[in-house]
Amino acid sequence: MGEYLFPIEKVSSYFKSIKSKADLQKFIQQRSAHVTQTTLYGYLKTRIGVKYTAMVDDAVFSKSINIAKWNIYMIAIADCTFYTFSYLISEKNLKENDCKKIYLNIIEKEKENGLSDEVYLKAKQEFLNRYEKIDFNKYYLDNPFLESCTALYNWAPIADELKILDKEIVLNSMRLKWNLKIDEFKKLTKNLNFN
Repeated sequence: MGEYLFPIEKVSSYFKSIKSKADLQKFIQQRSAHVTQTTLYGYLKTRIGVKYTAMVDDAVFSKSINIAKWNIYMIAIADCTFYTFSYLISEKNLKENDCKKIYLNIIEKEKENGLSDEVYLKAKQEFLNRYEKIDFNKYYLDNPFLESCTALYNWAPIADELKILDKEIVLNSMRLKWNLKIDEFKKLTKNLNFN
């Protein structure tokens, strides 16, 4: 199953704190990948059950997992980027909003890991469209991870008639994972303040 996962460093890599934009970029990338992986593969494993390994080895199904993975991941990165910058601007007095640069750096680097040009261009455009509409002073307060939770539900390669039964569970599973990342981010930036 390892080949289906994002080639990222161990997500358990421990930040003592976030002190730079490089740290912030790494946090966004790692945590977005972790949430995407654990929720997508967890949902598939739960839904498919004992046939999971056989299904993952099936070429057609693994292709659909890969498509889902990249599309969900792009939206997860966007949500996490918007959340972290909104939080830092509102709570930590960050003046320089370069979330566009961080997001584009992350997705550009993901091309080396198999991100297709088609998904890259779509993700970039969707991010820029969302960026224009976001109020960074309050985005972090109002369900900031809704888009990625919805993406997990929409993109997971599960039959629609089964998905309907799972909707609340699927959305909540990702929301709970994001809540853990929010708590972690707040701890990591506890002593951070921009003057």
